[in-house]
Parts: sequence; structure tokens; C-alpha cells
Amino acid sequence: MKHAELTKPEIRLSTIQQLAKGGRWRTEAMRSHSSDLLLWFTCGQGRITIAGVTRGYGAHNAIFIPAGTMHGFETSAKVFGTAVFLPPSPGIAMPDSPLHLRIRDNTAQNELSALLQDMQAEATSDRPLRDTALLHLSGLLGIWLARQAEAAKGEEAKKPDRGEILVRRFTEMIERHLTSGRSVAEYAAELGVTPTHLSRVCNKACGRPASALLADRLIYEARRQLSETRDPINVIARRLGYGSPAYFTRAFQHHTGLTPSAFRKQG
Repeated sequence: MKHAELTKPEIRLSTIQQLAKGGRWRTEAMRSHSSDLLLWFTCGQGRITIAGVTRGYGAHNAIFIPAGTMHGFETSAKVFGTAVFLPPSPGIAMPDSPLHLRIRDNTAQNELSALLQDMQAEATSDRPLRDTALLHLSGLLGIWLARQAEAAKGEEAKKPDRGEILVRRFTEMIERHLTSGRSVAEYAAELGVTPTHLSRVCNKACGRPASALLADRLIYEARRQLSETRDPINVIARRLGYGSPAYFTRAFQHHTGLTPSAFRKQG
């Protein structure tokens, strides 16, 4: 029997603790990924912000975050779980908007845990058709998510209010124009509101003004590039839309307590 090897899915699994390695900013600062992300929390609790809206999470919460969605979440030594990064794959249906599922049914909990164990086993193996198996397992994961989303309808159904919709649009714009150097006032103008109103709704949705969301997203990207590349600091500053290396250094030090060069040296 012949098997056709499908396009390699660069699926990656990690523990929540591994994600936070190197500093809590790795999970808590606002960021986005080019892959879809599933977070399966099995122990502990905290707060997670997705598209500018903050909610609490706890054990047996499955949270799906589509690619390109700004997010960040609290972690601690008591938080355990699994993160699955799922690059888009033809024929694999995943939700197109964030999901926060509180899985109370033991059977559903066991189904997801078993599925993730199978994915981890394949991801760390060198068996024939490994990538094809991972692709099909990710399809089963998409089905599990769709079934749980359907089962959860009506339980905690809450349509986003106008403020949450505005904040989500703001975070989407930040992702599209992250390196443009735009100010909050420029984003507000494009959204058709005043900077004061935009900050007010951001505060209500996530406890932070619009300027803090924008700065947090930029500083995360600066930290990532400083720690993962050897690019000169002035190049990183220009790439992220800062007017000058000096302005970038002041902004970075204000938010982290370190200069960019000191941050890079500490590893």
C-alpha cells in the first residue's frame, strides 16, 4: 500500500513552563504568532488578554488564538499545561476567531489530553509518515475544538460590546502597522474616535490604556529581536519605527529598567 507524504506541517508542542523560559515577558507581554495557538491549561490560574480583552483562566481551560492575534497571559510556578503551535495547513479547518472553552466534562478533557499526547509522540519521533500523522492529528484537534465550541453555545455566550469590538480593531491595526511608528492619536483617528475614548475602552477591557497596549507590543518585539538576533540596536530601533536610537533606548529602559545593550548582555 502506497502512502503519499503530505506537505510538512511544522507543528510544535511545548509545555507552558517552557514557553516562559527566559523571563515572564515571554508569555505576559503582548505578542502574536504566525501560527494558530492552542493553550491547554491543566493546573493553576491566571489572567489572559486576547485582542485587548482580559479574562481569567483556570484548570481545564482550552484557549484557541488564531494566527496574528495579539495576546499575552500570566504564568506562575503553579501553572501547567501544553501549548500547540499550528501553522495553517490546506484542508485543516480551525476556528477563525478566538475561543475560550472551560472544559468541565471529564470525557472531553481526556480526549484532548490523549490527542495532545499522540501529537507529542509523533512530533518527537522519526517514524515514517510522521508529518502526515501530525497533519491528520491536527485535523482531529480542529474537530474537537468545533465540537466543544458547539457544546458551549449558550453556556457562557456573551456577545462583545461596542467597546470590546473597538479594542479588538485597535489590536488588529497594531499588528498590521506594528513597525510604522504610529502614535495612539493616529490609530484613534483612523478608528474614528478620540485618543481619550480609545484609552477609556482599553482600560475597561484589559485594565491598561491604549498607550500601554501599544508600548507593550513594541517592547516585546524589541526584546525578542535583541535576544534572538545579533542585529545592531540602531537597526532594530529603525525596524520598529522609532524615530531615533536614543528615543528607542529611552522607551526600552522606561519599560524594562534596562538599556537595550544591558538587556542583550544579560541573555
